[in-house]
Amino acid sequence: MTVREANEKDIPNLIDFQLKMALETENITLELSSLTWGIQRMFKDPGKGRYYVAEEGNETVGCLMTTYEWSDWRNGTILWIQSVYVAKEHRGRGVFRTMYAHIQQLVNEVPDLKGIRLYVDKSNHAAQQTYQKAGMDGEHYTVYEWMKPS
Repeated sequence: MTVREANEKDIPNLIDFQLKMALETENITLELSSLTWGIQRMFKDPGKGRYYVAEEGNETVGCLMTTYEWSDWRNGTILWIQSVYVAKEHRGRGVFRTMYAHIQQLVNEVPDLKGIRLYVDKSNHAAQQTYQKAGMDGEHYTVYEWMKPS
């Protein structure tokens, strides 16, 4: 299995994976044109973040997105992992662990990168167990949010 930074040729897979993830995890059907434009905007403005894909042979089996948080306390950038998806038939095979190790390596190699964070739906116990197995813990912070109504 290999992990690489995604490119615009990966957009169809990214769209497919995000549609499936929203439906599986939150029972939400995403609006296709908004999702498509949201993914395209990431490629047009890398300052927003980056997508990564995991591949086995010629098949894309997983993806994640990283975005940036400036930390004045650490005088550096924290990478937030978002939009994680692993194809159902590839779950339990270390796909997330491999993608996470790739992101950890990036953080270790770049002095300005100081750590990794992610958030997970409180009811998504399978994802929480996966993240714990990767060495992450959810004990430090609770994330609160407010979202403007659609």
